[in-house]
Amino acid sequence: MHQLDINNAFLYGDLNEEVYMKLPPGQKGSVEDKVCRLKKSPYRLQQAPRQWFAKLSSKLCGYGFVRSYADYSLFTYRKGDTFMGVLVYVDDIVLAGNSTTACTQFKDYSNTCFNIKDLGPLKYFLAIEVVRGPQGYFSVKKNTP
Repeated sequence: MHQLDINNAFLYGDLNEEVYMKLPPGQKGSVEDKVCRLKKSPYRLQQAPRQWFAKLSSKLCGYGFVRSYADYSLFTYRKGDTFMGVLVYVDDIVLAGNSTTACTQFKDYSNTCFNIKDLGPLKYFLAIEVVRGPQGYFSVKKNTP
């Protein structure tokens, strides 16, 4: 099980509609009646999460993953004896698979699509500590104030 993080995930989302914004204060050539048309979805834009997830979904499905109908944040991949599962929460991804080679190839593919950070073996996800023992994986829910 591996943990991946997408750097600046929302900037990968392409906008399908026309969105304009005022030029930021101090921008060279900034005039009050000027605006700029956005091509990408910055973090605070309402469409940003939806556009990012659409882009990620298309890349995963293009690789051969299938989105679960029970949980839209879960994608599975099966080819022969190879199985991989990807669980997505915004820009945090958990990758589980039965083939180290397949997982490495998928991480390389993901890095060509997005700037990913490989955080190594899964340790924490959504405030849950994941510990690997001799009999498998265990989770310990962390107490949060």
